[in-house]
Amino acid sequence: MNFIINLLVTAVSAFLLAEYIFADGVHIEGFMPAIIFALVFGIVNAIIKPILVVLTIPVTVLSLGLFIFVINALMVMLAAYFVNGIEIDSFWWALGFSVLLAIVSSLLGSLVGVKK
Repeated sequence: MNFIINLLVTAVSAFLLAEYIFADGVHIEGFMPAIIFALVFGIVNAIIKPILVVLTIPVTVLSLGLFIFVINALMVMLAAYFVNGIEIDSFWWALGFSVLLAIVSSLLGSLVGVKK
């Protein structure tokens, strides 16, 4: 049950951010693509992100951890690539979207009581 709530929180966060804050650079064509995006994003974060984090440890250390933001943006772009109905115009839109998606998802998750 916790997985479904977390999925819906991420989908709602992505949909609201794309509609109201990132309307110029991130386009989601409805709530169903947002749900599919949240599912694909979770899978990408569970499988591919840990591999990239380990492979980029030297760059992450040299950048004092800021390279993790780049990895998060790449994960958002990869998830959007696999989902029809979502388009991200550039890397910079993906970077801002990924940062705010993490913040808004965390805040909404704490409001509805999602346990990590």
